[in-house]
Amino acid sequence: MFWSKPDKERERFYLLPGQGGRGLRRKRTIILVWSIIAGLLVSSLLALGLYLAAAAPH
Repeated sequence: MFWSKPDKERERFYLLPGQGGRGLRRKRTIILVWSIIAGLLVSSLLALGLYLAAAAPH
């Protein structure tokens, strides 16, 4: 009901290894670094493709 206290046992959760703290921070940092590397690689390949397409003799 609306006037009863919420069940504290129902709100309880547990963190498994890698879900919080230093492990999660390190995991997110690694994902961020690899995402930036992948973005730079894809954008440079796209720029190279556009350059080669524009520089090709017609």
